[in-house]
Amino acid sequence: MSARYVKMIHAMFKGCGVSIEVFLLTLLFSIPLALPIAYGRMSRNKLQSGITNVFLLIIRGTPLMLQLLIVYFGPGLFINWLNKTFGAGITFRWPRFVAAIVALSINYACYFAEIYRGGIESIPKGQYEAASVLGYTNRQTFFCIVLPQVIKRIVPAMGNEVITLVKDTALVSVIGVMELLMVAKERQSALFSFWPLFIAGIFYFVMNWVVAEAFKLIERKLDYYK
Repeated sequence: MSARYVKMIHAMFKGCGVSIEVFLLTLLFSIPLALPIAYGRMSRNKLQSGITNVFLLIIRGTPLMLQLLIVYFGPGLFINWLNKTFGAGITFRWPRFVAAIVALSINYACYFAEIYRGGIESIPKGQYEAASVLGYTNRQTFFCIVLPQVIKRIVPAMGNEVITLVKDTALVSVIGVMELLMVAKERQSALFSFWPLFIAGIFYFVMNWVVAEAFKLIERKLDYYK
């Protein structure tokens, strides 16, 4: 193997590391963030549920690529407007990687929130009533009775979204984050070869295979919740 291809493989492993980092950090922030969004969506307070519905509609109704651009460029443009209008003299530099994590986390939190909502609302009301009769508090009812069943029911849907997230990490290249696909495109141009894109496809396939197997294992572990 020539030195050019060795260098290519090394660069692609580095890009894959960035993609995995984006993936893991997005999950770390989006999974817990989805819970308050889900409760806002289910709130009996019409104002709260209405605001949450509008927010979900905007996030789920616009392309993720557009959201990445808005999150990255938006704050800087707003601060420039403040400086020109009020002479605030504020300086701001939004790191590309941080902007990517923020945009992806908000986007996926909204999708996860709808999955949570579906799981929570699928639990029969009789179980809440039975827990109340047995003296369980609302907190005990949720964590001891409802949550284990919800987790079991939402695992397949969560698996689909997480697999989609693996592929969506490629979109962060639109704001200049050097992830796997961006590295592959650069190497393709440098080598005049299709191989970098083919190898990138293998990387994505392996990552998705690992995620799929992990969710299969989780489903097997939860089989006792019948």
